[in-house]
Amino acid sequence: MTAPAPLAGLRVLDLATLFAGPLAATMLGDFGAEVIKVEHPHRPDPSRGHGPAKDGVGLWWKLLGRNKRTMTLDLSTPGGREVLLALAAESDVIIENFRPGTLEKWNLGWSELSAANPRLVLARVTGFGQFGPYSHRPGFGTLAEAMSGFAVITGEPDGPPTLPPFGLADSIAALSTAYAVMTALAGRDVTGRGQVVDMAIIEPILMAIGPHPIWYDQLGYVQPRTGNRSANNAPRNTYRAADGSWLAVSTSAQSVAERVLHLVGRPELIDEPWFATGTGRAAHAEVLDEAVGGWIAAHDRDEVITAFEKAEAAVAPVYDVRDVLTDPQYQALGTITEVEDEELGPLRMQNVLFRLSETPGSIRWAGRPHGADTEEILTGLGLSTQEISRLREGGAL
Repeated sequence: MTAPAPLAGLRVLDLATLFAGPLAATMLGDFGAEVIKVEHPHRPDPSRGHGPAKDGVGLWWKLLGRNKRTMTLDLSTPGGREVLLALAAESDVIIENFRPGTLEKWNLGWSELSAANPRLVLARVTGFGQFGPYSHRPGFGTLAEAMSGFAVITGEPDGPPTLPPFGLADSIAALSTAYAVMTALAGRDVTGRGQVVDMAIIEPILMAIGPHPIWYDQLGYVQPRTGNRSANNAPRNTYRAADGSWLAVSTSAQSVAERVLHLVGRPELIDEPWFATGTGRAAHAEVLDEAVGGWIAAHDRDEVITAFEKAEAAVAPVYDVRDVLTDPQYQALGTITEVEDEELGPLRMQNVLFRLSETPGSIRWAGRPHGADTEEILTGLGLSTQEISRLREGGAL
């Protein structure tokens, strides 16, 4: 007998857009939460129009909207407010990313929502948090990547600070929001009450970049841009093989660094005093890159990987998405899975984020059309056909 999904019975209202809040809701939905995506009747989640589309259907949305039922609701209207409060009364979590004060302007702030459901968890995901001098600024992941110190350490030493070409800060914030929601729900089991999660997108990425604040606090050290090299260990870089392909090498562990130098025929470097620490090796990255890069340049990619595996040293080919889709390790893990979609047919996308041995997650459907489940959800709240028609006529749906 198959066990129920671990989050079965949990209802999540996703009021958020682009991208941290909605992705957090997706992660909860992947493990069984009932997620209702609430979108404005005339301004759907912009992710539906981001990136490439097929037959007019946005493909990013198919990933971000998976496992979500979709409904339309204008929260600024009296009817929309009443419906949201009714939904909140029967839900466990609301995830929103309006600018601070917007829900309060609509009389849908924490006081009203918690009055409707004292056990509700409200996750508020914004660029800068709910208070402070920047809280009312529009905030996107790009700004967090800039302000966190990520961009300034990314790129070549003589080049500009570099932003990632994807939603890095949003994705880290999404993971953090899902974790925060589950923590708040665990707290509810202790206190019997819900609470507010205040997630500022500028903060999780700052945690992810590591000990920069403590380095500066204690040593006055500010990490420079080092390209693909690391300030903490070497050899660590991307190297081009004889067949033109690229490989990445990491030697964070001292034993691995020694094995790499034996492999490339430069064991005498191991006896250098500076080789004994990651920091010492990083200071001599030019020498180590010449040794490792020269050896790799004389061999094809598969020869390099085979030799590194035999030496128990860490190496990986630099992939694009075509390689990801055909890699045997990803295939063994089921990292990419196929989902049948009512609009586009079979779609391949990333699978659920991790594997649970007893209560695994699943993708039940890809992102659904705008407002596809509005009437079903409202009927589930007990609204009659006439009441739904009145809401629609009043602009709430």
